[in-house]
Amino acid sequence: MISEALIFLKNHLNGHLSAQSGLSLGEIEDRVVFLDGEKLDPISFKLGAVTCLMINVEEEKVLRAADPYVRVAADGTHRRVQPDIRINLYVLFVARFSQYEQGLSYLSRIIEHFQAHRVFDHSNAPELSERIERLIMELTTQSFAEQNEIWNALRTTYHPSMLYRVRMVVIREDVAVTTPGVGDKEMAVNP
Repeated sequence: MISEALIFLKNHLNGHLSAQSGLSLGEIEDRVVFLDGEKLDPISFKLGAVTCLMINVEEEKVLRAADPYVRVAADGTHRRVQPDIRINLYVLFVARFSQYEQGLSYLSRIIEHFQAHRVFDHSNAPELSERIERLIMELTTQSFAEQNEIWNALRTTYHPSMLYRVRMVVIREDVAVTTPGVGDKEMAVNP
C-alpha cells in the first residue's frame, strides 16, 4: 500500500512535468525518481532530478471508528476485523541539479501542482490504486533544528528540498469473521 502511494505520486508528477514541457512521458527522462538501491550508504541523489524519499510513517489516531473491530458488510452482516490502520507518510522531495535555479524551478512546479491538486481520489486520478481511497497532500514546514536532524540522519549535505505529509493511506484487514448483529440473542465471542 505504501509503495503504491509513492509510485502513484512519482508517476503522476512525471506525467505533469512532461506535459508542462510539451513532450510525451516516453520522450523525456523522468524528473522525479526514487533513490537508487545501490547508493544508500551514503545516500546519493540523482543529478538532474527530484528524488522522492519517504522519511517517516505516522499513525493517524484521530479518525478512529467508534467500534473499530466491527464492520458492516454490503449484505448487512456484521464482521469482526482488526481495526483499520490509517497512516500518514512524510515524503521528502530533494532537488539536485547542476544549476541551482533549475532545482528550485522544479520544486516550485511541484508545489504549484500540489496546491492546485491537493486531494487525489478516483474521480480526478483514475490511475490511483483501487486499494487507496484518497491521498491528501500537505506541505509541512520544519524548523531549522528538524531539518538539521533529517539531513544528519541521511548523512549527506543539504540540497533544496520540501517535505509533504501524505494523508491518509488506510491499511485494512481482508480477513473477517462474521459476528451476530446487535439485536441477536447470542453475543459475539472473542476468538
